[in-house]
Amino acid sequence: MADTQAAWDALAGHGRTPIARLIDSEGPARLEALVHSQSGIRFDWTKTHLDTETLARFAALADAAGLDGARRALFAGERVNVTEGRAAEHPAERGEGHPESVEEARMFHARMRALIDAIDADAFGPVAHILHIGIGGSALGPDLLVDALGRDAGRFDVAIVSNVDGAALAEAVRGFDPHATLVAIASKTFTTTETLMNAESALGWLADHGVEDPIGRCIALTAAPEKAVEWGIDETRILPFRESVGGRYSLWSSIGFPAALALGWEAFEQMLEGAAEMDRHFRLSPWATNIPVLAAFADQLYAQEHGCETRAVFAYDERLRLLPSYLQQLEMESNGKRVRADGTPIGRHSAPITWGGVGTDAQHAVFQLLHQGTRLVPVEFVAVREPGHHFDMAHHAALLGNCIAQGAALMAGRANAADPARDYPGDRPSVTLLLDRLDPRTLGALIAFYEHRTFANAVLLGINPFDQFGVELGKAMAKALEDEGADNFDPATRALFAAAFDADDESA
Repeated sequence: MADTQAAWDALAGHGRTPIARLIDSEGPARLEALVHSQSGIRFDWTKTHLDTETLARFAALADAAGLDGARRALFAGERVNVTEGRAAEHPAERGEGHPESVEEARMFHARMRALIDAIDADAFGPVAHILHIGIGGSALGPDLLVDALGRDAGRFDVAIVSNVDGAALAEAVRGFDPHATLVAIASKTFTTTETLMNAESALGWLADHGVEDPIGRCIALTAAPEKAVEWGIDETRILPFRESVGGRYSLWSSIGFPAALALGWEAFEQMLEGAAEMDRHFRLSPWATNIPVLAAFADQLYAQEHGCETRAVFAYDERLRLLPSYLQQLEMESNGKRVRADGTPIGRHSAPITWGGVGTDAQHAVFQLLHQGTRLVPVEFVAVREPGHHFDMAHHAALLGNCIAQGAALMAGRANAADPARDYPGDRPSVTLLLDRLDPRTLGALIAFYEHRTFANAVLLGINPFDQFGVELGKAMAKALEDEGADNFDPATRALFAAAFDADDESA
């Protein structure tokens, strides 16, 4: 593990005492250093406390942390997931990685396309609806893609279910014709409890409505095809992906099947290419112009030097309403760790809490705290130049105007000594990502940007971003409750269990 303490020490204090307020530091030099474009997206850090000296010190930290070597190891297919002893090969799904892994990914994509062609040729009979069942990365990624890009596709109705609450499944199939529905079951291990429970109930729904061969309507998306066969799915309807592709990084693999089916194969390929463009940018660019790395520098500046515990993401485009939820898993499951990859304590803050919403709705809900609250919250605005509708352009002009104005207001503030309730301190940082348009290429590049930003943050902190042991303990204890009851749990848990499940419990 690299010794980065001296580099962190060089940053300490410098980042907490910027030379000037943000409003006073605007100028051509900042625009040149802190505004960059890639794959149809403008990235703007001019309203942050990054400056030339801070960037130089972060570049030294990146070198001390071995970011260049870690980057090369990621794309070479080396075992960067050290706790689980495997590679993290999601870039290979986009054609950027170890040649053998890239070729295998292409073969799996070809298999997926062949199945999509068969569905389009009515090999399954008329199909109008796709019920996709997964959880975590097996649901959040496809949900984001379909919701962002599939509103006008018109090929299939797609419903994505993750919650084990039966109400979620009931809502998903409402209005679906069981005889025209395909069920995609997405689970990397094909052992995920919530996913298989929902899948069993979906089979029951098909059978209850007279579908003669319910399991014949199922397609498995998994890195454990043998488990899917054991479950009863014919191998011709199994779409595998590599075990080295992590769940929250898997939408590029067969997990993206519902998006590829709903949007069409050409759109799916364009999404892969947009991501590959960002892969190449991240792999080849120096730190000073490397967009994911600059984002990580800003993240660490606010987490470590300003003590910011959260980061807010606001999508000023309804089509990107699921982006904050997607990023919550990507960032907090990857970097919400308390030890480094070598098992030693991090000794500093790890991932901030990611949260957010949709503009302009959020302006009337949470922006009061952002402008006048006591906590400093770095804000990220994501907007699109071209509207996603055909109504009066005044709608989009108002949307973009609000987005731009909010960033300016957070930075500038407005003093009012006579009326403190109307005093805005300003000097509150924001970043703006402006897409030329929302299409498969730009969305692919945007998601890949967030993946590499997460990786760069992890390397700076010495974290392994590719395991997620923190999700296991609660699941194991839930299984124990299910199998054994609450007798071996603490008194408070036993009482709560009784209140929830024992109809005779007087406190229920």
